[in-house]
Amino acid sequence: MVSQSDDSPQRVALFLVFGLIAIVVASVLVFAVKHRGVPAQAVVAPAAQVADASAMPAEPSVTTAQAASDAASVKVEQGIVKFYFASGKADLAAGASEALTDVVKGAQAGRKVAISGFHDATGNADQNAELAKQRALAVRDALTTAGVPESQIELKKPEQIEGSTTGSDAEARRVEISLQ
Repeated sequence: MVSQSDDSPQRVALFLVFGLIAIVVASVLVFAVKHRGVPAQAVVAPAAQVADASAMPAEPSVTTAQAASDAASVKVEQGIVKFYFASGKADLAAGASEALTDVVKGAQAGRKVAISGFHDATGNADQNAELAKQRALAVRDALTTAGVPESQIELKKPEQIEGSTTGSDAEARRVEISLQ
């Protein structure tokens, strides 16, 4: 026998209970995200946050830091020009020629230029060494284009390192140029 009873009040009660559970779970997630130091915008739309640097928080989120660490860049520290490369790439960063200005002047004054390539320890060691070599050659080509004769450029064998004291593999993916 089939009962013909009306179970509408039970359905409404179950709907309300499940709705209340969903609200509680959402509140807990929002609370957890805010108290872990990750801004809500990073959870919702990390790509928009990376694209708009003015919207970045004082402490960048992990997503932003990872994106920034894989971008090509160039720095000059204590007379040494350091080119950092994106993972798997040998493309020079914007501003390469400006960073090499003092090196070119030193070479024109008769000093030798030493180019040292480094690579991280992730992946295939032979492929990483070859990529480090290609990166060093890209820097050499930029120097020769700027007027430094190849006879004044010394290419050193690529070295594998574990990154900086922060353990960053992006720090290990670099080429350093110094005057001898």
